[in-house]
Order: sequence, then C-alpha cells, then structure tokens
Amino acid sequence: MTLNKIADELAVRLTRLFWRDKSGQLPVFGANEKLQTDPHFKDYVLFHEYFHGDNGCGVGTSYQTGWTRLVANLLEVKN
Repeated sequence: MTLNKIADELAVRLTRLFWRDKSGQLPVFGANEKLQTDPHFKDYVLFHEYFHGDNGCGVGTSYQTGWTRLVANLLEVKN
C-alpha cells in the first residue's frame, strides 16, 4: 500500500466519525442521547481531545481542538 493510499484511508476513517450513519447517529456523539437528538445540540459537532478506539465516541475535553482541526480540513476537502 502506498503512503498516499494510507493517508486517504486514514482521512476516510477520521471523517467517518463526523458523518451521520444510516440511523442518523453521529459516531462522535456515542450514546449521548441529548447530543444525538436534541435540535439545539445535534447539528453542532464537537472536536474532542481524542476518540474511543472501538466506537469513535469523542472523549476528553471538547475545547482542546488543536490536532482535531485537521479533521475539519479533511471534511472540507471531501466536499
């Protein structure tokens, strides 16, 4: 696998956390019902400090947006 293909795959995996799945849920919100369904919260994505390795749920502080700003760049490129 080339380095470009690896980078592309990582970009897909990272951005998938911030796209709604078939049931309308955002993986980054995990099981947090308020963030998943409340109209005042559901469309405001938080960029967390890090993410759970098994389910992608955002973990840690949501104001530490340094490295996760990269995800915003990746999302922008995909649109």
